[in-house]
Amino acid sequence: MSGSTTEKATPRATGTADSPLAPLPTAAGEQHDRTAADPGEPVRPKPDRRGPAADCTADSAGGLTFDLRLPAAEAQGGDAGLLLRRRPGPSGETEEVRLPLSPVQEAEPGTLRAALPSTVRLPEGRWNVFLVLAGRAPRRLSPGVNDLRSLVDRVPHATRGRLGVRIPYATKHGNLSIRAWTRWPHAEAGALRVSDGLLTLSGRLYGAEVADTARLEAWPRRGETAPVVVEAAAERPDQREFTAVLPYPPLAANRLWDLWLRPAEGAEAVRIARILDDIPDKKRIFTYPAHSVEPRTAQTPETESPTATAKPYYTLNNDLAVRIDHRNAAARP
Repeated sequence: MSGSTTEKATPRATGTADSPLAPLPTAAGEQHDRTAADPGEPVRPKPDRRGPAADCTADSAGGLTFDLRLPAAEAQGGDAGLLLRRRPGPSGETEEVRLPLSPVQEAEPGTLRAALPSTVRLPEGRWNVFLVLAGRAPRRLSPGVNDLRSLVDRVPHATRGRLGVRIPYATKHGNLSIRAWTRWPHAEAGALRVSDGLLTLSGRLYGAEVADTARLEAWPRRGETAPVVVEAAAERPDQREFTAVLPYPPLAANRLWDLWLRPAEGAEAVRIARILDDIPDKKRIFTYPAHSVEPRTAQTPETESPTATAKPYYTLNNDLAVRIDHRNAAARP
């Protein structure tokens, strides 16, 4: 294989399911549980079904390096490579990226290496990783040691034209996959402060500036309800950081709301997400308590449950959203 390539492909059965700025602070008050069950939690398959293990090293630019060891006969067979295949979307189409494997001279015999540079575009989605050897069907790789230290508190350069994020992880079947995002501009969620009646959100925008006319917009996931729009204040002097206070009562008409930042009047809205770290699936890792939609008053009995609660959460794509739950949801129109 002479180099990395990208191509469209029809899905076929494979036997698998599957100037720099300072870093943002840790989100205040959030519960961060890396042991929670999530789509990336490794559940090992039977030993006879496991493929070779690949160690992954990430760099701060968004590139990945894969190292794996094969028996001498396989390692010297020639034309060895890795196949990255994106899981099919609703349309049924997928894409493939092929990377050549080359011997690593300073390592143990049989050690091969493939590189996925940050300059190779990897569209958003989940990519399964296969080993391809001449004359043999592609085999899923299993995860080895992941060195993702460079992804922790990653700070993209303001002058870059595209942000590519790739995080290797173990699927629930114990296979190696990559979660990829491609965005620019990008609004990274920071600290979330939750209380009865409102959500206070801080974040940082990369690839654009936060103008005086910036707005935080909550869009209903379904239905024709108009978006809820509030001011997003820029933090001086760099005009990259922003803070917004989103009241919960206007969100009561719908259950799910997606959060966007509009950096300036007339500018395109940017989805708010949290992707600049080493955690591929945040939905069950970062959790926040539910609070009442209407703030409690002195006249509200302590024993009375709120009629509706709201809580922020991260979607399966690590985008920020808010969920509204009504106590009598079945009775709502």
